[in-house]
Amino acid sequence: MKTNILVVEDHIKYAQQITRFLMTHHYHVDVINNGKEALSVINHQQPDIVLLDIVLPGMSGFEVCRSIRPTFTGKILVLTGCDEDFDQIAGLELGADGYLVKPIKPQVLLAHIRLLERQLGAQTTTQSYMSFKHHNVLTVNQLTINLDAKTVSYRNTLHSLRPAEYEVLVVLAKHADQTVTREHIIQALRGIDYNGLDRSVDVKVAALRKQFRDQGNEPEKIVTHRNRGYRLITSAWT
Repeated sequence: MKTNILVVEDHIKYAQQITRFLMTHHYHVDVINNGKEALSVINHQQPDIVLLDIVLPGMSGFEVCRSIRPTFTGKILVLTGCDEDFDQIAGLELGADGYLVKPIKPQVLLAHIRLLERQLGAQTTTQSYMSFKHHNVLTVNQLTINLDAKTVSYRNTLHSLRPAEYEVLVVLAKHADQTVTREHIIQALRGIDYNGLDRSVDVKVAALRKQFRDQGNEPEKIVTHRNRGYRLITSAWT
């Protein structure tokens, strides 16, 4: 599956250069030019990696970093034109996973992204091990799925799901924090190829969202990546 990268950069030409370079290396890239808009997109889409400029309209990169870090499970790489120790220290203390000073050589940026990908992979492996280690029970924060009894509980409350809804939830939970394509879900459920027209997965996901309805300003538990698939967000199941 492609790594999803969000570039938050108000210099449009520079953002386009980064996007073209990363797309040649088979990354999926979205671009946002405004801090407030970036905050909303990150909370709803939960990209794998955020490339975050500091000086932004609407909200600074520092403010974005401070706001998303408590619930964001991906990686944050700060890109800035300011070569001051204070800014580097502030960014890292607010939760950034790395810091690069512009101008940035493309291959250096690529090396840092690949390092963050390896860290994400190790994080996912650890989460998967912890999820399965007790009696074939899959746990994602306060969501618990007993794979033997085929029961689902959330916040210590049992939820009754239809068989197909249960199977979709299991697939998403097994790949928590990863974008799972419709093709993958249908293949896992039915053992057949996706024909591009079948919307049954969308219906099941809508039912799951209704079953585990978000309250107030809670982050979305299952996010949609348009034309790609769905992602179950670990940090949202609290």
